Amino acid sequence: MFGHSEMILVIVVLLALVFAGVHIAIALGVTAAIGIYLMLGDIEIVRTFIANTAYEALRDYVFAVIPLFMLMGDFLAKCGAATDLYTLAHRMSRWLPGRLAVATIIANAIFAFVTGVSIAAAAAFSRIAYPEMRRYGYSRQFALGCIAGSACLGMLIPPSVLMIVWGVLTELSIGKLFLAGVLPGALLAFGFCAYVVTAAILNPALVGGSANRPVQTAPLGAATTEPMPHEHDEPPIGPLLFSTALVLALIAGVLGSIWLGFCTPTEGAGVGAVGALILALIKGITWREIWQVVLNVGRTSGPLLLLLFCAQLYSRVLSMTGFTETAKTFLLDTGLGPTGILVVMLLIWFVLGCLIDSISIILLTVPIFAPIAATLGIDPLAFAIIGILAIETGLLTPPFGILVFTVKAAVPEPNVPLAEIFRGAMPYWFILFAVIASIVVFPQIATFLPKL
Repeated sequence: MFGHSEMILVIVVLLALVFAGVHIAIALGVTAAIGIYLMLGDIEIVRTFIANTAYEALRDYVFAVIPLFMLMGDFLAKCGAATDLYTLAHRMSRWLPGRLAVATIIANAIFAFVTGVSIAAAAAFSRIAYPEMRRYGYSRQFALGCIAGSACLGMLIPPSVLMIVWGVLTELSIGKLFLAGVLPGALLAFGFCAYVVTAAILNPALVGGSANRPVQTAPLGAATTEPMPHEHDEPPIGPLLFSTALVLALIAGVLGSIWLGFCTPTEGAGVGAVGALILALIKGITWREIWQVVLNVGRTSGPLLLLLFCAQLYSRVLSMTGFTETAKTFLLDTGLGPTGILVVMLLIWFVLGCLIDSISIILLTVPIFAPIAATLGIDPLAFAIIGILAIETGLLTPPFGILVFTVKAAVPEPNVPLAEIFRGAMPYWFILFAVIASIVVFPQIATFLPKL
């Protein structure tokens, strides 16, 4: 018999393993095995259950969508498409105050449509945008915060890896999840742009003053020893437009074919990966770089697939033991109402975001929270976007803040204090929170496009 004491034991063991630094996949797998054994008392049944779950999970056709979308994003990042996007956004936004920061946000938003991973965007634009912003006299804290904050767009704008993981766990349509993220992603990007423009108007010193000309700054390290081109030496706009048009055509083709029902997300990701490879070859990627991309994607997606298998095992155990039903009954009996319970979930996500990574938070909480949200009558697509946004806030909050650590590791300037990046990213955290509140009040922001 599996009672409340056993339920508590399973959760305590899981949390203890996670906070002790054990890999989340191992923690989920060990906890699931303990739960099955406590429930059935036969180690042979535990072995059979794990083997069957592994076979059913890893042969699922939808799992291929993760490495394929990663391939698509990495090919475009490796061939210089991110640099072209940033340069074009910079050229087209010269009339705006804080134009380099705006260009960084716009380029991040477009780049998010092909990467699905915020870390890739943070690393790329730390090397592309930061030296240019410093050359124009931007405040270091303002520039670093802009790069870290705008990189969050990669986890919300499709094809987001977080959306794919959420869809696999909850059996929601991945295509509809992708659609649900478009308007919130656009709203978030607009909010980021509004902040940097307002900050530039109120305090021109943040963006190098009103002269809007390159200034002499401290050396940024070996990566920037070559002088950046002056405006009259900028590359012609034709190749930039052509490169960006190819990227936008690839995005439209892949996501449009998924949304219109011409292909499944996995098929669309496969077409996107091939299209990105062709575009990268056009732009001169070498075979050695192609091999590096394939290896990097394998190293990243392999552990992620193991995570998803262990998460499914953990989710099944929660259902079998009745923990999900118990948690649901407990929250409903508190009398907080749908909004109050949603606030409790958000607070849990905010706290976990300070401690562990985004995918781990989804794997730990969504199997419990999603059924509760459904019982409360919250639209599953709106709940997914609210959850992803709440979990994204953890990318910018200390002490974990993986985007902040990524920016620190990637910027060419040595000895940048972590605290400075965290301070620069705080306004973007508040904008994320404002978008969450907007979707809680107006869930149509997330559900409008999927319901068309």
